[in-house]
Amino acid sequence: MAEHRGAERVPTVIADDVHIVYRVNGAKTGKGSATAALSRILKRGEERGVRKVHAVRGVSFVAYKGEAIGLIGSNGSGKSTLLRAIAGLLPCEKGRVYTDGQPSLLGVNAALMNDLTGERNVILGGLAMGMSREEIKSRYQEIVDFSGINEKGDFITLPMRTYSSGMAARLRFSIAAAKDHDVLMIDEALATGDAKFQKRSEARIRELRKEAGTVFLVSHSNKSIRDTCDRVLWLERGELRMDGPTEEVLKEYEKFTGK
Repeated sequence: MAEHRGAERVPTVIADDVHIVYRVNGAKTGKGSATAALSRILKRGEERGVRKVHAVRGVSFVAYKGEAIGLIGSNGSGKSTLLRAIAGLLPCEKGRVYTDGQPSLLGVNAALMNDLTGERNVILGGLAMGMSREEIKSRYQEIVDFSGINEKGDFITLPMRTYSSGMAARLRFSIAAAKDHDVLMIDEALATGDAKFQKRSEARIRELRKEAGTVFLVSHSNKSIRDTCDRVLWLERGELRMDGPTEEVLKEYEKFTGK
């Protein structure tokens, strides 16, 4: 667990025996004919043509104000699914998630308004996060400068469809980081962009920790986790394998992965 910051630790997120199950329609159930597959489904008593994927299995933890928590694990281990559950975007099959304040999920795969300019997306993104038009106007130039997308031209006035994936991700992060959040969840946002932008992002995350509540970061970059987080949750096959100080957990994780 992270070190105490003050006399009292204030919980921001409580995950209590969280289970998340996806139901996949029309999925294959194994080898053999369609008739055999249907027979197997009916014998298991499941919905016809539906396969259940148990993505998160009995995860429990408490996050506290001022913490930056990394989520690590192999592909498909349940990291992004857990963040979506904390954000209230996925229902729990079993267990509960309790949050203090409004969680905000920032993912590089979030939908963008491709036909609108970067400028319009800054405004809409800010409004979607609950910022007033006055707040957006006062922070607009700061957002654009932070993203760095205008360093090689006036891209902010062009439609988002003309942006590279890295430019779009940087602008999205910059919009989200312009507001103080109770709980901010970042899914692979630091994996895009050059080293200079990553340093700016990491510095902003540290500021958000001081000004607001808790930051969760999903990343395949152990360096980003080390530079940003003081605590790590390690998930494998949907289960919480380890929860502790960053260096302790990463040391075991690197033994596991051989990297």
